[in-house]
Amino acid sequence: MSKKTDRSFDGIAAKFAKNIYDSSKGRIRQQVLLRDLAELPQLASSCRILDVGAGQGQLALQLAKLGHQVDLTDISSEMLAIAAQQAQLQGIAGLSFRQLSLLQLSAQHTEPYQLVMCHAMLEWLAEPWLAVKQLRTLVAPGGVLSLMFYNKDAKRFANIVFGNFDYVEADLQVKKKVSLNPQHPLEPQQVHAWCADAGFTLLSKTGVRCFHDYLREPTKQQSHYEQLLALELRYNRTEPYASLGRYQHLLLRAD
Repeated sequence: MSKKTDRSFDGIAAKFAKNIYDSSKGRIRQQVLLRDLAELPQLASSCRILDVGAGQGQLALQLAKLGHQVDLTDISSEMLAIAAQQAQLQGIAGLSFRQLSLLQLSAQHTEPYQLVMCHAMLEWLAEPWLAVKQLRTLVAPGGVLSLMFYNKDAKRFANIVFGNFDYVEADLQVKKKVSLNPQHPLEPQQVHAWCADAGFTLLSKTGVRCFHDYLREPTKQQSHYEQLLALELRYNRTEPYASLGRYQHLLLRAD
């Protein structure tokens, strides 16, 4: 039996907000996802959306502002509380918040959604391949799954570039885990295969942070943020850059 467990962010929600969401890497991620989703025909009019592993709900709040009904779920009560607080402070309606796991969601047999989002969650799960199958049950036929995952190929590439050869030779494993580092970075080819097996057809692939994380002068992540964001958006759906994104964002149609 696997000793791996799904990860909850209870206890470190505030740290997560500061180090991820409030950073340049978090802002780029948000802008890339918003650009990709805005092109979906499902969002041309009011749409019912499910955000699985929604965390603090930054993307969900943006979509609700546009008039969509968004249901947020997460296993972390602290993350959902922050999302609900932000919705209240910003006066945003059209949101619901439920502390549920993906397994619980898929077992409820609720009406499927035209758009399901699952971003930066698979790499924290003990059985990510099973999660892809569970996500399929939540998407209506012809609907779309927006899936973003931590790219093991990109992590390997970055660590070779930075000279962390022993770490790479150990298959990116360390004895002491860093709390905000994803537990199980995923091989893109494997994720694509899981999606196909679950009954999804790939519509598009985008790299998220194709350049940001590789800058020789990290201070430019802040000082040249707008220029960097423009370059990310220009090239992140073009190879070879798309495959070098620290995350990959897949838009998948449910067959």
